[in-house]
Amino acid sequence: MSFLRVEGTKIVDEEGRQVVLRGAGLGGWMMMENFISGFPGCEFQIREALAEVLGDAKSDFFFDKFLEHFFAEEDAEFFRSLGLNCIRIAVNYHHFEDDENPRVLKDNAFKHLDRAIAACAKHNVYTIIDLHSAPGGQSGGWHADAGMHTPQFWRHKDFQDRVVWLWKELATRYKDNPWVAGYNLLNEPADPTPNAQGLVNLYDRLSVAIREEVKDEKHIIFLDGNTFATDFSGFPDDVRDGGRWANTAFAIHDYAVEGFPGERGENYEGTPEEVAVIKAKYERKRKWCDERGLCVWNGEWGPVYARKEYEGDATEAINKRREGVLRDQLAIYKEDNLSWSIWLYKDIGFQGMVYVSRDTPYMQHFRDFLARKHRLAVDAWGKDDTHVKHIYAPIETLLRESVADEAYLKLYPPIWSVTERITRISRTMLVAEFLVKEWAEMFRGMDEARLEELARSFRFENCAKREGLNRELRKNAGLEA
Repeated sequence: MSFLRVEGTKIVDEEGRQVVLRGAGLGGWMMMENFISGFPGCEFQIREALAEVLGDAKSDFFFDKFLEHFFAEEDAEFFRSLGLNCIRIAVNYHHFEDDENPRVLKDNAFKHLDRAIAACAKHNVYTIIDLHSAPGGQSGGWHADAGMHTPQFWRHKDFQDRVVWLWKELATRYKDNPWVAGYNLLNEPADPTPNAQGLVNLYDRLSVAIREEVKDEKHIIFLDGNTFATDFSGFPDDVRDGGRWANTAFAIHDYAVEGFPGERGENYEGTPEEVAVIKAKYERKRKWCDERGLCVWNGEWGPVYARKEYEGDATEAINKRREGVLRDQLAIYKEDNLSWSIWLYKDIGFQGMVYVSRDTPYMQHFRDFLARKHRLAVDAWGKDDTHVKHIYAPIETLLRESVADEAYLKLYPPIWSVTERITRISRTMLVAEFLVKEWAEMFRGMDEARLEELARSFRFENCAKREGLNRELRKNAGLEA
């Protein structure tokens, strides 16, 4: 098997032949996310709460079994059957070090990551290691597992030092493994410093650590743009031709609002005008890279889907529109020979290519809790706030009426409107944290057999397949007419 590398605007193998990476994100596994497996808040919160209810031993048992069953060889085999050739594995730094014992590698730190990489390799699937959560949180979101809306990672050098240490450990372990396509150094950074200087400095340090200290020159480095992988404007110009960061691809995240709840999504018909809007936003995200002749990789994209238990009779029509958005985005990417990684491989039914079946013990046990969490719009991702929007609207009105200058309402990150900022702070953090203990209490009294039964619900054999999505992926790969 060949190591991959960046050559100009392309990813190529050791013979110089272009390789287009078509893949998906393995999210919600080594970096758990609320909408993916149904808990409220952040991963660190539910781990702490479950340990209080079950004790450390049983809690550790459940989470280890969850990791064991969520991704196994059957998943890699199915993934390859869709014509996909690369999985982006999201990892949380907590798997490798403790906050109370930093820069000391945990026992069995690589147990599940090694297993996943080997399973994928067996089925001719590359992997990209994605650091999805850094100490202090590199962005203000549940997906950074920090529990706050202001990223503390950029305020404390020690947090950044720990990420440099961690990437040296990861690169040292995988430097000779050709099935690891590369390293996605930091997911969706949101660096508020002027011209993203903190992020640029970090990328400089990580490049030196991997290329010069570990002496790993063979793996591609994937660098997300600032502000959730949408903005390269603060990046230096001397990156052209590997002058600053050798063997590097630049990552955008290209979510289209047309694939999400809201007016644009509800009315999408795939007209030439609508497709042109989607394409223009995609081209704007990659413009800085194109102007400099750089390699672009789309690290996340993809619509979300309606669920019968929530959207009822409208489910089929909604999902037909969402599949249309998916199809239109795939066509745009194929025209550019773009390498991409759709979000998401597996979840409980909102976005995954496969999802936990409704009749499994896990889904049955948490059914009513999940319905209430949906109604309260506790998760930020793809939220439908129909039932609670009227409760939070007065907060926005108060802010707009009370802040002296409208310009003061424009805070970083700029892609968060006032409405979105209120959502993030009041619902996805405040309301969510009041539900964490309730979620954990639902495990009280369970023995190991019952805990494994719940965790086993996530095994491939207990999942349904999102056929419309998977059909489009197979067509894109030329496996289906």
